[in-house]
Order: sequence, then C-alpha cells, then structure tokens
Amino acid sequence: MAKIWTAALVVIGDEILSGRTQDRNIAQLATWLNVQGIRLAEVRVVPDVEQAIVAAVNALRIANDYLFTTGGIGPTHDDVTVDSIAAALGVG
Repeated sequence: MAKIWTAALVVIGDEILSGRTQDRNIAQLATWLNVQGIRLAEVRVVPDVEQAIVAAVNALRIANDYLFTTGGIGPTHDDVTVDSIAAALGVG
C-alpha cells in the first residue's frame, strides 16, 4: 500500500479570527496539494501570539509530512510570525 503523504496549514492572524478578513488560501492549497497526491489533514487558525504560533507549528510538524503557514507577515507590530517560526524550530 502506498504511503499517504499529509500536510497541515497554520493560518496566522488576528484579522482572520476577528472576521475582518476572510481566508482565501485553504481551498486553493487543498486543491493544489490533492493534485500533488498530498492530503491536507488539518488546518489551525491562530492569533498573532508567539506562544500560539509556536505550539501549532510544533504540534503539526510532528504529525504531518509537510507544514505550510499563511498570514502573519507584514509591516505591523503584531506580525511575529518570523520570530515565532524561528523559536519553534530552535533557530535565530
């Protein structure tokens, strides 16, 4: 039996959780992954809070073959994604 490759997505942003912005990436990523033979197994939406991002990244990268993130990158003070990913991976 062939291995089923899995992926997870962490959607980062207070604006998603508040409803100010609608996510437009989940369906597009799921469709693209399916074409590649990869199943999108889980999606988590987290706030712009380092501890929440680190926890989601660490949990999902252990449980899946691939991990993607969207959102949380911008010029505002609350965009802590880069530092959070570095902390989750133990670099920087």
